[in-house]
Amino acid sequence: MHTLDPELLRRCVRVLLIGCGGSGSAIASGLPYLHQAMMVAGHPGGLHVTVMDGDVISATNCIRQAFCTAEIGLYKAVVMVSRLNLFWGLNWSAVPEYLTSQTDLSNFDIVIGCVDTRAARQLIHDKVQGMRSRVAYWLDLGNSADSGQFVMGQPLNSRNRRSAQRLPTAPELFPEIVEASLDNDGAPSCSAIEALDRQEPFVNQTLAFHALALLTQLFRYGQIDHQGAFVNVRENRVHPLAINATTWRKLRRRGRRLLAAA
Repeated sequence: MHTLDPELLRRCVRVLLIGCGGSGSAIASGLPYLHQAMMVAGHPGGLHVTVMDGDVISATNCIRQAFCTAEIGLYKAVVMVSRLNLFWGLNWSAVPEYLTSQTDLSNFDIVIGCVDTRAARQLIHDKVQGMRSRVAYWLDLGNSADSGQFVMGQPLNSRNRRSAQRLPTAPELFPEIVEASLDNDGAPSCSAIEALDRQEPFVNQTLAFHALALLTQLFRYGQIDHQGAFVNVRENRVHPLAINATTWRKLRRRGRRLLAAA
């Protein structure tokens, strides 16, 4: 069982969403519901969300992402945040840039990664850990053609000390997901045009809604007994990732074996 960092119940929670493609746009669309629920329950500030993505909307994106043809050529982050602010009366922020090694994440409590390359995930991993970081949680989402996983972890940094209770992050459990040499493995990415023919419909939305449900459970009840799940839309299966040291050891060994075989 994991208990919510109590600091996040005393003030507005600063969230950074990195990536506004298939999964990211679904996450962004769902976060206002969590914000409203927190406010109704008496949270002092709810969420303040910043969406970061340097990509612009293309015709391909309008097929299975939350954008329309009238928005082609505009920045995804700006369109999404403008839409949410207008509809919900929010004052959230958009950063129409890609994450780089110079990006400062020190002002965020929760980082949600919806990126489609291992290199990008490695960059997030580098930015949220270490003594300069104060990120409390990193929620990472990744998918293939018909399945995916989401993992909420506590990066090892100045806020999260090394302990048996700390939730390991996605790369700690699955080191292969940050191995950049595996990026060209033929699997469809979240933004590749080839994914239109190869990716099952609703895999991004299904993954995003399960991830949002986990985040909601953490804030609504103050604790969670799992830190993510594996989702398969073709078989309609969801396998929770239990908060369990034995499970963590098994996953780490599996990841090392996959890297050794690559």
